Formats: sequence, structure tokens, C-alpha cells
Amino acid sequence: MSRRFRITRTLQEQGRSDQAISLEECKSYFASKPDFTYSSVFTVTGTTTMSIQGDFFMWSYGEVQIPFRHYDGDIYVSGANEAVIPKMLEVASELEADVVEG
Repeated sequence: MSRRFRITRTLQEQGRSDQAISLEECKSYFASKPDFTYSSVFTVTGTTTMSIQGDFFMWSYGEVQIPFRHYDGDIYVSGANEAVIPKMLEVASELEADVVEG
């Protein structure tokens, strides 16, 4: 089973919706990072192909693209590839947010 992480500010200021990570903030932040690109669709190819609509910031790690998905004021990322852990912690730190597993 793959681990999933959430980058969030809700632990710092519970109950304050103005502390959510906005899509505009994400677009500005990730645009400044040369190894990230924005996509409004994430396509998973395996036995079948599935496309998911949303706000994805695709991190290029060698030949691999790892999606950081903005959803409802948080950023979600899979921990299936261990290389994502230091990048995720860097993103959370620079956005002054916390990381929660699950």
C-alpha cells in the first residue's frame, strides 16, 4: 500500500480558513521552481488509462513525473517513490506548512 501525504496549514492555525494554501499561491510558488510544471489533467496509464481533472504541479524527477495535487486548500502527494520525501518537506517548509501522513 502506498503512503499519501498532505501539505497543510490546518495544524498551525486550526479553524482559520484564511490559512489554507490557495491555488493562486501554489501557481506562483511552483512557477518559480524549474523542476515543476502545471497541468489541469493527470493521466495514469497502466492496464487501463484514466485521466483525472484537477490542479496538478508535476515534479520532474529524472524520467519520472510525480504529481503534487492542490485540492481544497491543501497539497497532496504520493509517497510511493521515496525520492519525493525530501522534495515534499522542502515544499512544505517554503510554504510554511505541515506534512501529515494519510
